Amino acid sequence: MIIREVNENKKQFISLLLLADEQENMIDRYLEKGTMYVLEDGNVKAECVVTDEDNGILEIKNIAVDPKNQGNGYGKALIDFLAEKYAEEYSILQVGTGDSPLTIPFYEKCGFIRSHKIPNFFIDNYNHPIYEGGVQLIDMVYLQRYL
Repeated sequence: MIIREVNENKKQFISLLLLADEQENMIDRYLEKGTMYVLEDGNVKAECVVTDEDNGILEIKNIAVDPKNQGNGYGKALIDFLAEKYAEEYSILQVGTGDSPLTIPFYEKCGFIRSHKIPNFFIDNYNHPIYEGGVQLIDMVYLQRYL
């Protein structure tokens, strides 16, 4: 398993990016300013994009594992990689996600705790309702992991 930084042609991974953020213009808001990593195990299995949010906070803007490879530890491996790589530079790794029964437990298993939320984020910023695990996403829930 190899995790490598991607500096050019980040949109080549658009199919993975869209798994985590299904509206391309929202991805465009952070893709170029963010640092992208892909995890390869034979081929690309997962990706993530992180941004510097100031005050010692590194934010995961996008993280996705190819559906055929979910449940194999690739997402957790990316998070652990970020925590180790950025521990000297940042004090908090944070992620914003919908209040979904599919994603919140994953982040909690990876050592994140709920921090705060932005009400109506998904209603105000997306041009269509977004559902995950049968639940409409309304508020953006932020979780943080101390590094």
